[in-house]
Amino acid sequence: MKKFRKVLDGLTTSSPGGTIGSPSCGSAAGTPTSAPTPKDIDIQETLVAENFQLCKTVRHGFPYQPTALAFDPVQKILAIGSRTGGVRILGRPGVDCYCQHESGAAVLQLQFLINEGALVSACADDTLHLWNLRQRRPAVLHSLKFNRERITFCHLPFQSKWLYVGTERGNTHIVNIESFVLSGYVIMWNKAIELSTKTHPGPVVHLSDSPKDEGKLLIGFESGTIVQWDLRGKKADFRIYYDEAIHSVSWHHEGKQFMCSHSDGSLTLWNLRNTTKPFQVTFPHGKIQKDGRKESCKPILKVEYKTSRNSEPFVVFSGGLSYDKAGRRPTLTIMHGKAITVLEMDYPIVEFMVLCDTPYNNEVQEPYAVVVLLEKDLIVVDLTQSNFPVFENPYPMDVHESPVTCTAYFADCPPDIIPILYSIGAKHKKTGYSQKEWPISGGTWTLGSHTYPEIIITGHADGSIKFWDASAITLQMLYKLKTSKVFEKPKPGEGRAADLVEEDPFAVQMVSWCPQSRIFCVVGISAHIILYRFSKYDANTQIVSLDVRLQCESDDVITPSENENNPCFPEPGSHSPQPHHQYPASPSSGTPEGNKDSIPCLKVKDRVVRVPPGYQAELVIQLLWVDGEPPQQITTLDINSAYGLLAFGNCSGLVVVDYLQKTILLCMSTLDLYGAADPYQRLTRSPRRNRQSTSELCMRGLSNFYSDSKKRIRTSYQSLTELSDNQQSIDMERSKSPTSVHYPTSLHNDPRVLPEPVASLRASHCSPVYYLLDNVKGPGRKLSLPTDLKTDLDHVNGHCTSPTSQPSAGKPRVPMGPEGPRLTRRGPGRPPFRKAQSAACMEISLPVSHTEGYASRRAMLQQLHGVTMYSHDEHHTPSPYCWSERESRENSFSRSRSSSVSSIDRDTKEAITTLQFGESYGRKTDALPTPCLWVGTSLGVVVVIPMSVPTEQEERMEEPVTIGPSGVVLLLKGSVLRFGFLDCMGVLIQSPHEVWRDLNAPEDPDRPRRRKLINFSPSSSQDTCGEGHLAVVCSERQAKVLLMPSQSCLFVHNITESSFVLRADVVSVCNSVCLACFCANGHIMTLSLPSLRPLVNVNYLPLTDMRIARTFCFTNGGQALYLSSPTEIQRITYSQEMCDNLQEMLGELFTPIETPEAQNRGFLKGFFGGNAHTFDREELFGEAAAGKASRSLAQHIPGQGGVEGMKVAASGVVGDLARARVALDERGQRLGELEDRTALMMTSAETFSKHAHELMLKCKDKKWYQF
Repeated sequence: MKKFRKVLDGLTTSSPGGTIGSPSCGSAAGTPTSAPTPKDIDIQETLVAENFQLCKTVRHGFPYQPTALAFDPVQKILAIGSRTGGVRILGRPGVDCYCQHESGAAVLQLQFLINEGALVSACADDTLHLWNLRQRRPAVLHSLKFNRERITFCHLPFQSKWLYVGTERGNTHIVNIESFVLSGYVIMWNKAIELSTKTHPGPVVHLSDSPKDEGKLLIGFESGTIVQWDLRGKKADFRIYYDEAIHSVSWHHEGKQFMCSHSDGSLTLWNLRNTTKPFQVTFPHGKIQKDGRKESCKPILKVEYKTSRNSEPFVVFSGGLSYDKAGRRPTLTIMHGKAITVLEMDYPIVEFMVLCDTPYNNEVQEPYAVVVLLEKDLIVVDLTQSNFPVFENPYPMDVHESPVTCTAYFADCPPDIIPILYSIGAKHKKTGYSQKEWPISGGTWTLGSHTYPEIIITGHADGSIKFWDASAITLQMLYKLKTSKVFEKPKPGEGRAADLVEEDPFAVQMVSWCPQSRIFCVVGISAHIILYRFSKYDANTQIVSLDVRLQCESDDVITPSENENNPCFPEPGSHSPQPHHQYPASPSSGTPEGNKDSIPCLKVKDRVVRVPPGYQAELVIQLLWVDGEPPQQITTLDINSAYGLLAFGNCSGLVVVDYLQKTILLCMSTLDLYGAADPYQRLTRSPRRNRQSTSELCMRGLSNFYSDSKKRIRTSYQSLTELSDNQQSIDMERSKSPTSVHYPTSLHNDPRVLPEPVASLRASHCSPVYYLLDNVKGPGRKLSLPTDLKTDLDHVNGHCTSPTSQPSAGKPRVPMGPEGPRLTRRGPGRPPFRKAQSAACMEISLPVSHTEGYASRRAMLQQLHGVTMYSHDEHHTPSPYCWSERESRENSFSRSRSSSVSSIDRDTKEAITTLQFGESYGRKTDALPTPCLWVGTSLGVVVVIPMSVPTEQEERMEEPVTIGPSGVVLLLKGSVLRFGFLDCMGVLIQSPHEVWRDLNAPEDPDRPRRRKLINFSPSSSQDTCGEGHLAVVCSERQAKVLLMPSQSCLFVHNITESSFVLRADVVSVCNSVCLACFCANGHIMTLSLPSLRPLVNVNYLPLTDMRIARTFCFTNGGQALYLSSPTEIQRITYSQEMCDNLQEMLGELFTPIETPEAQNRGFLKGFFGGNAHTFDREELFGEAAAGKASRSLAQHIPGQGGVEGMKVAASGVVGDLARARVALDERGQRLGELEDRTALMMTSAETFSKHAHELMLKCKDKKWYQF
C-alpha cells in the first residue's frame, strides 16, 4: 500500500509552474513530488508496469492502395496486397488478418498454396516471401531475394511445390517452396525464342502449365511472343509471334485452346493444332467506323476464360473500351455466349479474379462469382444469376465512403445501445443484392469470453456520422446520420451563398456523445453545433436555431463611438437572444464597404420537417460573422445531460448554452473569465481606425486538425490562390522572414495610429492548440498555408522543408498598394473557403529524430507549414522577446520549446482548449460539491466556473441557471488537454447524466415521463475520507493532481521535455485508473493515479504524418485507435490482459479441409489421353537432376514465422495443447490425403478389373483367327 501523508498546509512558493493562489509544486522531469495538503489520503494503487503491453489488435477498413489479389478456392479465403507492403487476409465475417512486410515494398503478386495454409508474396524489391497461415498471426517462414533480376510474374501449379518465377530479362526460374531455394533448372529467354529472332521478347508477363500436360509450360512475353516449353525435353514445342503486346493469357480447361488479351483492345483465341495464326480475333468494344476501319480501343488488361457444363463459357475481362468517349468509368465486361454485359465501376480496377468450384485447371471450371478489386472498394459479382447482382459486402470496406475527418472510441457502452442502433440502421440498408451467401467464407471465428460493447464513431467530410459496432475486435456499421439534412442547400447566386459556399461546408470537426442519455453533439467546420436526441419514433419537428456573436477582441482599446452599438461581449447572463432567430440571407450593409456582419455560415431549415426514427436534431447553434470576419472554428465542446448544459469555446472565448430552455447563459472572452486574477501581463493594443476586412484572407479547412485534439489553422485565401496562379510570388513571400512587416505609408502618416505587433494568435485548438501567424495585421506580410494536397508543402524526397530556410536575397518585392495585398485573380463568385480536407488526406513524411523527436510544437509546425509558431513559454516569461532574422530562418528539431517567443506579449488572445462538466468545488471555501465547469486554455490556465442548476424538473424548465466564474485555479506548462476526477479512494468519478427517455413516445398516464438523473457526487463514496475529491489535469508538457476544494497540488509530473503530448485521457484499465498519453515523438505512456508514477513508456510509432495525430484516441479497457491510412482504422491495446486474450479473440485462417477429389477421367481416356499425371517435377527440378543455382542469383533469408508461431502458442496457458492440436491436425490431414490416394488407386484398380473382365468375356469364345 502506498500511503501519501501530507502534514503541512498553506505552504506557498513562487516557483514557475505553480498554482495561482494555492500551494505550488514543481519537479524535475519524470520525478513526481508531493505538496502539502490538510488531509491524510490512503490510496492503494494496484497498477504496475507488468499490467501493460503494447500491441496491434486488428485493422479495419479497405486496404489502402491495393495492388494484388489471390483466392484459395478450397479454404475460401482472400488475400489483398497493397503498395505499402501490407497483406490483408479475409474470410468469413470476423476472420480478418493484417500482415506487413518489413521492407515496406509494394506487393506485386500473391499466390496461395491451395489448401496448404501458406501464401507466397512477390514484392517490388524482388523478394519472394512464404507466409505461414496456420497460426492466428501469420509470419514469414522463408524469403528469397533476387539480386540480378527483377520479378515480373509468378505461377504455382495446384499441388506442386515448385514455383515458376518470370523476370524482367525474360528468364524463368524455378523455386522449391519447401526449402525456398532456387533450382538449377532455368529457362533462358534466348533458348525459348528462335535463334533467328533479332529482338528481345521483353519481360515475362504470363506463366501457366497446360491443363492437358503438366510437363508443358506456357510462357507469355510482353512483346507478343508466346512459347510452349517442354520441361522434359528442354525445348520449345511451338512459338507464336503476334504484333500486339500481351497483357494476360487464359487456358480452356481441355488444354487445346487459350485466349490472350492485347494492348489494342483485342482478344485472340489460339488453337494448338494451328499456331501460325489466331483461331479467332475479336474487338469486344471496337466498332467499325464509316471508313471501314476499327476504332482504336484501350488495352484489355486481363482476361479469364472459364467453362461451364450447362451453359456457354464465360469470358470476363477488364478494359478494352474505345478511346472516343472521354470520362467513361472503368468497366468489367462479362461475355456469356452472345450476351455481353458491361458493369461500370466507381473506381479504377486493380485486379479481378473469377471464383470457380474446382481447384483443378483441367476440369470444367463452373464459375460462380467474380471478385473485383478496385482502388477504393471490393466488389463480388454473382455469376449464377442472369442480371449479375453484387453480393452485400459484410466487411467494413466503406469507412472512407466520405473522407474521415474525426474519430471517437467508446468502450463498455450500455448493452442496449448497440441493438437499438442496429435495428434503426437496418431500415435504411440498400437493396438489390444477391440472395446467396457471401462466397468468401473461410476460416473460423468465435465470440471470445472477454468482450464488452464497444462503439466507434467516425465523422466525415460530407457531414455524415457513422456508428460502428466494434465489439470483439470486429467492425460492423450500425447507423448512419446525415447532418446536412438540418440545413438548407446553398443556392448559387444568393447574396450570402455566393461568398460562403464551400465544397464541404458540413464537414464534421468533432463529436460529443453521452451513451447513457443518448444525447449526441456534432461540431461542424462552418462553426456550427447540432444537438441530437434519440427516439424510436418518427416525428414532425421544427429545429430551434441559436446564433451566437463571439468575435471578441478585448485586447484592442475600442473608442466609445465604435463600441456603443456593437459591444464585444455582454455581461454574464445578459446575452439572451431569441431562441429562434434567423438572420437575413443578404450580407449586412451597415458598413461603407458592405462587410458581412451578424450572419451565420449556413441556413437552418425554418419549417417543420419529418424526421425518421433515430437521432433527431433539436438545436442548432451557429457562430456569426462579425465585422466582415468569419467566425473562428470551435476548438472544444462538452455536454452534460444531467445539467442540460452545453459549453464550447474557441480562440475568441467561451459560450455556455442551456439546451433545455434554448438560451445562451454565458458568452464572454477568455480574459473576462479571469477578472482581476489574470496571471499574465498583457500589452495594450492600439485601436484600428480602418479595420481591414479579412473575409478574403480567411481559409478554413479540415486538413490540419486533430480528432479530439484538432489543430486548426486559419490561412490566407489570397496566398492559397496565388499558390496556383503565381508561384513566383509565393516563393518570394515564403523566403521572407516570418516576422518581416511592411507597413503602408498611409498608416505611418497617420499620427493617431500606431504600428501593431506582427501577428495575432488566431488558431488554437482543443488539445493540443497550435498558434500560427495567420492573420497578419499588416498588408506587407502574406502567409502561404495551403491545405490542398496538390499544393501542400515543399517536398524533397518525401520530406518537408521549411520555406523560411530559403535565402531571401535577390528576390524582388511585390509592390503593395495603399490598401495592402489584394486578391487580383479571384472572380466575384469564388468562395473564400477551399474544400475541407479529411483527417485521412494529409500525406506528410516528417524527418523524425529518434533521440529527441519533435523538440517543440513550434518546430514541428514550422517544419510542416513554413511559419513561425508562437506558444506559451515554458517558464511563462512575461517579458517581451523579439525574433532575430537568423532565428526566424532556423529549422531545427532539437530546439527547446523554452526558446520560443512568449505569445502573451505578442497577443493576448488565448483559446479554450478543453472543457469538462462535473460535480466539484468552485471555491476553496465551498463545503459541498456543486455543478461546475472546468475550463482549460491554450496558455495552460485552468479556471473553475461554479453553477447553480435547479434540480426539480419544473424548476429546471422555468428557473434560470446562474453562472459565476471564480478565477484562476492552476497554471501548467503548455495547453491544457484533459481533466479527470477521482474520489479520495482513487476511483474515477463519472460525470452526472440523465437516464434516456423517449420524448416522442406515447404518453402513459400511469408512468409520466420525468427526468431521472444519475449523480456521481464526490461525497457519495467518501465514508472514510470525508469531503473533497482529486482533480487530474494534463497539459502538453505536464500533469498535476489537485485536492479539492483546497486546490492544493498533491503531485506533479513533467511528462516530456523533448516533445509534447498530443492526446491524453484518464482511462480505466484492469479495474483501476491511469493517465494515458500519446506524444508527438510517437511515444505512448501511462502514469499511475494519483501519484503520477510512470508505468510504461513505449516508442510505438514515429509521427510520420499528421493523420495519426489528428485521429488518435484512447478509451477504457486499455484500447486505442487511429487512422493508419485514409481508408483504414488501426486498433491497438496497451493492456497485458488483452494481449494475453488476443489469440482467443482472433479468427483462425486455416481450417483442415479435405482436398476435393479430381474427376474420374475414365479408363480409356486416362489410358489414351496422354501422360498428364505422370510428370514428376522433383525428378526434373531437384538438385540431383538440375544441379544448384548460382549463389549470386538469389539469396535465401530464413524467416521468423516458425519461431514466432511457437512463441505465440507457448505464451498462452494452452501452449502445449495448441501444439498438440496442430500436430494432430497435420497428421490427420496427411492420413486423409493418404486415404484419398488409396481410395483413388482402389477405384482405378476396380475399373481396370471390370474392363479386363468385360474384355475377357467378349473374347472368350472367339477363335484365334477372329481377332
